[in-house]
Parts: sequence; C-alpha cells; structure tokens
Amino acid sequence: MNNIFNLSVKTCSEDININLSVGETLFILGANGTGKSALMHRLYTNHKDDSKWITAHRKTWFTSNAMDLTPASRKQMNEYIQNFDIQDSSRWKDDYYQQRADISIFDLINSENTRARQIAKAVDLVQLDKAKDISLKNQSPIEIVNELFQISNISVKIELGENEELFAIRDGHKYSIAELSDGERNALLIAAEVLTAKPYTLVLLDEPERHLHRSIISPLLNSLISKRRDCSFIVSTHDTSLPTDCNDSKILLIRSCQWNNNIVSYWDADLLMNSNDIPFIVKKEILGAKRNILFVEGNETSLDKQIYQLIYPNTSIISQKSCTNVEKAVIGIRNTEALHWINAFGLIDADDRTLETIEKLKEHGIIALECYSIEGLYYNEFVIKKVIQTLEGISTEDFSSAFDIIKNKILSSISSHKDRLCARLCERKIRNEIQGKMPSHTEIKDLQNLSINIDIKNKLDAEKNLFDEYLKTAELDSLLSRYPIRETPIIKDIVDVLRMSRTRYESIVRKLVTIDKDILLFYRSKLLQLTSLMGYSISEC
Repeated sequence: MNNIFNLSVKTCSEDININLSVGETLFILGANGTGKSALMHRLYTNHKDDSKWITAHRKTWFTSNAMDLTPASRKQMNEYIQNFDIQDSSRWKDDYYQQRADISIFDLINSENTRARQIAKAVDLVQLDKAKDISLKNQSPIEIVNELFQISNISVKIELGENEELFAIRDGHKYSIAELSDGERNALLIAAEVLTAKPYTLVLLDEPERHLHRSIISPLLNSLISKRRDCSFIVSTHDTSLPTDCNDSKILLIRSCQWNNNIVSYWDADLLMNSNDIPFIVKKEILGAKRNILFVEGNETSLDKQIYQLIYPNTSIISQKSCTNVEKAVIGIRNTEALHWINAFGLIDADDRTLETIEKLKEHGIIALECYSIEGLYYNEFVIKKVIQTLEGISTEDFSSAFDIIKNKILSSISSHKDRLCARLCERKIRNEIQGKMPSHTEIKDLQNLSINIDIKNKLDAEKNLFDEYLKTAELDSLLSRYPIRETPIIKDIVDVLRMSRTRYESIVRKLVTIDKDILLFYRSKLLQLTSLMGYSISEC
C-alpha cells in the first residue's frame, strides 16, 4: 500500500523525479509521436503491483453483458494480462482486448452485488441502522456510473437486470451494452475500471479522449478523479484542455524522445506544476480552436463546478477558489491577444456589491450571482419541492407534509443565528467597501494620507432589520440565499426531514438538472445574464 508513488523520468540531462501522493493527478502532455505511451508503459512496469493501466484507445468489444467469468477465472485472466502488459509489444498490440472488457464488466457487477449483500446481511440481522448507513455512505456503483454519464452529457443509462446482465436504456428503450457506440463503451469501461480500483492504486489512463468528445471526457475524467480521492492518477493526453480543466494538477510536458531500437533512452520533458504554465504555442498547435471557459469560485470537489457543468454542458468549467482569482483569470485572458481563441466568462458571488461594481464586472464577462454561496442554488424553495416530488414518486413513505416541516424548521433554526449571520454578511460588505476605496498606484503617488470611514453599527443594524423582515414574512428563499446557511444546522435539518444524507440530496438535485426541464429552466433563468452572455437559449431547455 503506497500513499506516495515515486516516479522517475529519464531526460538527456538529469532525471525528473516526481512524488505523486494519493489524491493527486499527473498529466503527461504531448503531441502524437512524442513518446507518451512509451513513458506510460515504463511507469506501469515500474509500479505494476500497485497500478492499473487503462488504455482507452484500444479495441472495446463486449462478448457478453453478464458475469461470464468466475472469481477464479477472473484472477487467472488478470494475471495473464498483467504479464502481457509489461512486455514492450503491449504498447502497439493487444491480444486481450475482449478479456479486458469482460473483467471490467465482471468487476462492476461484482461491486454492485457486494454492496447489495452487505445491505441484505444487515437487514437479516435486523441491523436496520447499519443497512441504512451502508446505503447512504456507499453509493451504488451503477448509480455512480449513471450520475457520471449525466454529468458527462452521455444520454444513456445503465441498468443491472435479471441474471446479472447489464443493459443500456435510451429514450425508454432497453438494449444490450454490446450495442453501445464506441465512445459510450469506452466511457463505461473507463468508469468501471476506475470505480472498481482498489484504494491506493496508481491509475494510469492512456489517452482517454480517444473516441470521446471533449464535452464528455473532461467532465467524466474530473468526476472520476473526484470520486476516487483514495487513488493517484497519471493521465496521458495530447489535449491541453484536460489538464486546464483539472486544477492543481502536475503536468509533465513531453516534447520528444530518443529511441534506441524499441526502447526509449530518454525524453525531452519539463515538469509544470499547473496548467497555467503550459506554453501557449503548445496549446495553439494542439487545440487551434475557440472554446468557452467559465471560471467559478470553489475548488474541484466543491458544489459549484458540478452543477454548472450540467447547466452549461458545452462549456469548460474551471474552479478558481476565490472571486478575486475568477476576476483575474477572466480579465487576464480577455486582455491577452494571444489567447483570442478562448471565450472567457466568470461567475462570482454578489457579496452585496454595488450596482456600479456589478455593471463594471459584466463588461468584462463576469456575472455576480445573487447568493451568498453556491448552497443558495441547491437549497431553495423550488428545488426542495422538486426533490420532495421526486421522492413521492419513488418511495412508499409519506412526504406530503415534508415541505411544511422543512419550512418551519428553517424559520425556527435560523432565527437563533441572526447575530452571527448578519455579522458575516456585513463582514463581506465592509471588506468589499474597503477594497473598493483602495487607491491605485497612480493615486498613491499623489496621496499623503488616506482615511476610510465605515459606519459599522448602521450597516449591522440595517442588516438585522432586513433579516427580521424576511423572518416575519417567511421569505424562505431570501433567507437561504442571502446568508451563509452552511454555517448553520439548516442543511442538516432539510436532509433529515427527507431521510437522506446531504451528499444524496445534492446528487438528486444534479440528476434532476439532466432529466427535468423545469429545473434546468429554473437555473438558466436564475442565471439569466450569464446564460444570455454565453449564448445559451432558455428555449432550448
């Protein structure tokens, strides 16, 4: 079991040594013919006992949609494949492509069955709390695959039928997974292999963009990495947008390699610590086309990126942690002529900015969201009611009074947090006001002194009065969107009434975006300025 993988890449000068920890991702970036696959093979061979090599560009063919293998035959076949993969010839031929697919399907179904057996055992022992805990904490692997497909713009659903057979469902029609397209089969196999990998595995993905449109592979890859933070990832690609979309990744830029017969002697390579270090000439040569990028707050695992990718499926969503970073990224790209092929936009929290400031930001393609944080999009009256409606359709439990209970709980709970919530909002206001009054470097030259006076008491009193008004009139959406509800028990109150975890609730919301036009219309309308700015039509919903 390795928490850190020590990787070494031989170059013409000195070796590049990379320590890749669990939860980290290394992209091997280079044009075709630069030796990426040879390097991936070298790294796999050096760590074969703790690694999993997934070659997305190889043939994919399902001989069956069921568990035709036994555990013993699966183990034996896997050993054959591992011994084959360490041979140099495995880089350009594959004698086991059918068996690889069979093993992937076996592992996915077996993982699903293992979870089901654990729940059944707990129920048999009348350990109902344990059964519920397993169900909530260990999401169904096939359910995860379907969620990933939805996030990745794949309009097909996978279902486990009788006799342990996997089926695909599209537009209400059920058919064998053998009838999936090349891209869909590759997406299914990649997802299955990553999701069933053992913890602390070094997962090597060789050119996952093969057979997959970038609107699919980028969200699919990022979602898989997010799901498996207990693994390390090495991704070989010629698509610079993949590491660009995956923040905080390490990048090994491969320019060429030196062959000696069938073995690479060394590579011409540089280690880059983030995607911003990728030379523009490389991007231009490999991509050469315009694309939309939306910079948002939060990080790769936050709620922001996940839901915006579903609302705007043909846009690259890049997390930038803070609103300041979002503004710098958007304005920086828009002011750089060399990056004319990128259409950059930004979405930040409004933070009670002045109308003048909001209009200035809009001129730069940056829209201020009228919510304190992203939770305001997930937890509002319309969406909560939609989730309840969904539960009523799939559950035997009675949820008819659920919303009224939730509403009363919110109004009761939030009132006790009034002072702190109002103070937190005022903190943002004051910080923004101070920043807005800071002099520029040209002004500083002529200034002797600077005084900034802020009436904190009046601001806080005004905010408390507004809070009281919202509470008195039971304006639920105003309370949920204006204040940092993540710092209160409110979210827990909501999900407890619905008898589920927060993670499960938020997963349902994201799923509804893909299947419920009213939800998608709601979000695009709520983000109307951004929707229009990026050229999305609400009527297309």
